[in-house]
Amino acid sequence: MDGLRFAIGTLSVFPVRVSRVDREVAGRAMALAPLAGLALGVVAAVPLLLPLVSPGPPLLAAALSLGLLAVLTRGLHLDGLADLADGLGSGKPAPQALDIMKKSDIGPFGVVTLVLTLLIQAAALSGLPAWLGAASLVTACATGRLALTWACRAGVPAARPDGLGAMVAATVRPAARWTATLATLALALVLSLPLMTGISQSPLPVAVTGSSRGLLPVAVVLPSAVVAGLAAAMALLGHARRRLGGITGDVLGALVETATTAALITCALLA
Repeated sequence: MDGLRFAIGTLSVFPVRVSRVDREVAGRAMALAPLAGLALGVVAAVPLLLPLVSPGPPLLAAALSLGLLAVLTRGLHLDGLADLADGLGSGKPAPQALDIMKKSDIGPFGVVTLVLTLLIQAAALSGLPAWLGAASLVTACATGRLALTWACRAGVPAARPDGLGAMVAATVRPAARWTATLATLALALVLSLPLMTGISQSPLPVAVTGSSRGLLPVAVVLPSAVVAGLAAAMALLGHARRRLGGITGDVLGALVETATTAALITCALLA
């Protein structure tokens, strides 16, 4: 339970008591990170279901969900994304780039990256029906945290000798990594079931129910979102390793947002 507490306490505002903090517990926490993402996604998806109660602008529901998600995560992942954008965008060697990332202010690269990321996420969610949008956000949140599981695998070093990156780097074992991956894919399939059965047969409009009439069936869309989100995050991880030498807390936060965004884009394009 220490690992789950560490995951929830680190990745969310949910109050938990962590009695033990070391690399072993950190490894368990990163393996269980998708579970924390599931909890965050379920809560953050509530505003997306507002059209079931009262019709309103889809963009408003999407903005409320993303705002709630930012509050639930203390904005840490968004902050990490902005810091990494500033560091990589500076074009400086690794030591200077890491120093830029440690600063509390946000530069132009960070601002533009944040605006574009949130705009893309909101656009993707607002274009999906209510139930499908909620399922997509839950899937995307779990996928974002699955990126942490993969980033903390053996062979991925920390860029600094201290900080969160040093605590969690190379702590996740292969069996735990693949178990988390299969569990996240299974979650995506489970979330697809209501959209393929009872809800999809509802007399309510498609814009409310979430019945998929897109390129692929919902049962394929959500698992595809997991794969696409993880692939995008791993591409960014590879670039960060080449430029910085390893992971930091900011890199991990950026991976979460990258995977989340790529998963939402996939849902919007395929559903």
